[in-house]
Amino acid sequence: MKQNLFSRDFTLVVIGQIISLFGNATIRFALPLYLLNQTGSSALYGTVMACAFIPAILLSPIGGVVADRVNKRNIMVILDFFTASVILGFSLLMGNVNLVVLLTVTMMLLYGIAGAYQPSVQASIPALVSPEHFMEANSIINTISSFANLIGPVLGGMLYSAYGLKMVLLLCMVCFFLSAVMELFIRIPFVKQDSRGGILKMVNGDFRESFQFIRKEKPQIGRVTLVVCEINLFLSAMIIVAVPYLVTEVLSLGSDSMANTLYSFSQGALAAGGLTGGILAGVFGKRLSVGKAGGLIAAAAFAVFPIGLALAFRLFDMGIYLVITGCCFVIMVLSTMFSVQMMSFVQAETPGHLIGKVIAVILTISMCAQPLGNALYGVLFELCEGFEFAVVLFAGVISLVIALGAGQRFRELG
Repeated sequence: MKQNLFSRDFTLVVIGQIISLFGNATIRFALPLYLLNQTGSSALYGTVMACAFIPAILLSPIGGVVADRVNKRNIMVILDFFTASVILGFSLLMGNVNLVVLLTVTMMLLYGIAGAYQPSVQASIPALVSPEHFMEANSIINTISSFANLIGPVLGGMLYSAYGLKMVLLLCMVCFFLSAVMELFIRIPFVKQDSRGGILKMVNGDFRESFQFIRKEKPQIGRVTLVVCEINLFLSAMIIVAVPYLVTEVLSLGSDSMANTLYSFSQGALAAGGLTGGILAGVFGKRLSVGKAGGLIAAAAFAVFPIGLALAFRLFDMGIYLVITGCCFVIMVLSTMFSVQMMSFVQAETPGHLIGKVIAVILTISMCAQPLGNALYGVLFELCEGFEFAVVLFAGVISLVIALGAGQRFRELG
């Protein structure tokens, strides 16, 4: 029987997510920044971030299969404990192993865990709330993620600048341990499915079933996934690489410590945009028809152009920083509203026994573009040193073309 919004168990999921996502946001901020500070290379930064996404792509479908066949509570608990162990391992090996290798492996593990973890969280929503609350529940989860991404980088940046990386690592270990303990008390309805055969056989069979469902029964889900993939490749990847590189390596914003602190505020602005977008999606959920989703993407693409123009006309560096931060806030507001729309649409269109697998397929396909985009923009920014505005404007133009093309597809769904 479906539960109302903010039942005991959904509330525990929310609390566990607050703690876990705070740790996730902080560690994902600190480790790449540490690498960029040590090397100053956008190409190396983009390559490491690209490698980090590969395990997430590979493990997301397995996470979807497991989410439908294993108690989702147990998945969350085990993966949070494992994440705390990974951070502990990095802390013990730092200084004794090649930094690039150690950080790359650690980031790959962290992103891989997140790839296996996310389908369980998303698939638990239909088991804990009734269908009329899907939009609100997804909005809450997105809002929590954005709030964690707001507080995590800011606090992480302050701790990193004042006490170094080890204090950040300690804080994150505590967060994941507490989250795992909290999740032990969650009760998620679970119906055991047939699991005969090895994991690869199950993944292959479930993937085939999911693709069959998307291709024949709900092809509109495939069209939505393709748009998300394109946006990840040309817009999301640019933001991921551009913001740390421009703020800490290109602009002259004072000492390294000051630049790192300002970068943490930029990350906070991105998260604040996500938080605002999540709240707006919850408030205006019934008015956000999927047919209007193309307009959100187009508006996000337009918000890229002020960044490129500020770099091209070379405003004073603090002015460029403020433009970057403000535009990133707007982009995140719009993209979060779009993400909530898309996830709610998929959940409403997918049967309960397929929800975890279908979400895993969508996440896997859409994430395939992310490492390619990260590597692409890392190289482009390094090749176009002194002309970074051209890379940003390129991303804006391509994203706008994608948005205009996607508008018709979404109107057909609305």
